Amino acid sequence: MLISATGLYKRFIERDILKNASIVVEDKDKIGIVGINGMGKSTLLKVLVGAEHYDKGDIIKKNGLKVNYLPQEPTFDSETILEAVLKEIKEEQEFEAKSMLTRLGFTDYDTKIDTLSGGGRKRLALAIALLHECDLLVLDEPTNHLDSDMVVWLEKYLQKFSKAIVMVTHDRYFLERVCNKIVEVDNGNIYTYDANYEVYLEMKEKREEDAYNTYRKNKNILRRELEWIRAGVQARGTKSQSRIDNYERLKAATTYEEKAKLALDISGSRLGKKTIEAINARYVIDGKVLLNDFTYIVDRNDRLGIIGTNGVGKTTLLELLAKRKEVTSGKIEVGETVKLGYFSQMANHYKDSDRVIDVVKDISDAIETSEGVMSASTMLERFLFPKEMHYQYVNRLSGGEKRRLYLLQVLMANPNILFLDEPTNDLDITTLSILEDYLDNFKGAVICVSHDRYFLDRVVDHIFELKDGEINEYMGGYTDYEAKREVTSNKVIKNTTREKVIRFTSKEKQELETCEKLLDSIPNDIKKLDEEMNNTEDFNKIQELSNKRSELEAKLEATENRYMELLEKKEEIERNMR
Repeated sequence: MLISATGLYKRFIERDILKNASIVVEDKDKIGIVGINGMGKSTLLKVLVGAEHYDKGDIIKKNGLKVNYLPQEPTFDSETILEAVLKEIKEEQEFEAKSMLTRLGFTDYDTKIDTLSGGGRKRLALAIALLHECDLLVLDEPTNHLDSDMVVWLEKYLQKFSKAIVMVTHDRYFLERVCNKIVEVDNGNIYTYDANYEVYLEMKEKREEDAYNTYRKNKNILRRELEWIRAGVQARGTKSQSRIDNYERLKAATTYEEKAKLALDISGSRLGKKTIEAINARYVIDGKVLLNDFTYIVDRNDRLGIIGTNGVGKTTLLELLAKRKEVTSGKIEVGETVKLGYFSQMANHYKDSDRVIDVVKDISDAIETSEGVMSASTMLERFLFPKEMHYQYVNRLSGGEKRRLYLLQVLMANPNILFLDEPTNDLDITTLSILEDYLDNFKGAVICVSHDRYFLDRVVDHIFELKDGEINEYMGGYTDYEAKREVTSNKVIKNTTREKVIRFTSKEKQELETCEKLLDSIPNDIKKLDEEMNNTEDFNKIQELSNKRSELEAKLEATENRYMELLEKKEEIERNMR
């Protein structure tokens, strides 16, 4: 047992975030924490790692427990990327560190952290969390700000990770493939399921069905008991006091909280024949071509997903199509009836004085839905904001609640073309599922940038892969793209190539030589450890040697990865010189 938390109680701004909650983390557990935004998932993580206090309860931790924690919004000192990593790890891990940084999209290790975006800081914090030796890895939304290839890599890394993991994530493929236990946070309560995500859904449905059946059964008993209680005022005094007491207890226990359901049925405004048309569009910034000679007409019912590595220009492409940025050359035309809804990566910058209801009313007091005209207040309730939250200040909402409020703002504007830039970041699975259902029936075009493989499979029917200003088109969702990109010749919309000057530094030459030596020495060290384990019967000694062996295996894998990166770069330089 690593952590045992029992009877946790946590109150925050007149809300019970945790109510008599209990959770146990065992060695080798891979726990996924799920629940609607604002229910306390991140708070639970902070309480477990000691980053936030709790009002009542007990937490017992294994002596000497080493915990690595990835928060939603990490902070750093003013330093370079590599300096930040090296001060947290062992000196001999430098090769492993560089390999990890490269995997997570960092190529210049001397970049100042002050220049990184929020997403860059999150990826740097993830690298440090993965590199630092620990018994328990605690991750809050680890897939946010990773591109699709990075997510796939991280998924495989955590599948092989030999220590315990507790993480909050909305990525359903990730949950399914990494986690062996699901913990649901719901209105301050915690429900634990020893199952992967798919089985958890089945078990949750049965739990809720059983709860409702118990409620109905108790209601029937209560009705009969009430009739008995009311039968004859004169006979009341002779009635069994124990039966009356049982009635009162049953009455207090007979409650059923029907789950609020997020309903999205907003009618889109009429869209004419002309939508959005890009004609030989080109965009260059700081000498770098992000889009070159791009021609495309947005179909009225488009369901398009845009993918690519971080920094390739996915968001820029959305902003160009939405006319938020102007192309360097060529043109982008937007039809007169087009009404854009733009859901950006970052929620609106709300003022401290903004209240939840006013934020929505600033967009519209009411909106037409399939059920008729609904007020801003009613729509807030449909979006899981109960009346007691309507006049709450927005700055008191959780990050996920702000995202949900922002989504309502976008939809209240009644768009007929939706641009979604990383819509799955910080939105809970319940909200995502209903958003996906809504997009099925949305009468207009949907163009989204996303790294969420499940969301792309669920929503889009063709994909643009953006790379070096070039766009390749793949029909189908993400799974289809993944299967086809290696084996088919794809339709290239427009193609441009840029010459790159690549050089092999003296430091990289030294790294390559050191990697070669390590690739010779580490297997021998592992072999010696195996021999030591075979020659001892001391359990503690075996455990110690086993831990050292795991460290060496991780170092070997990192060294192999770095060696291959350097070797490929060297070979590419040699080919260019021929």
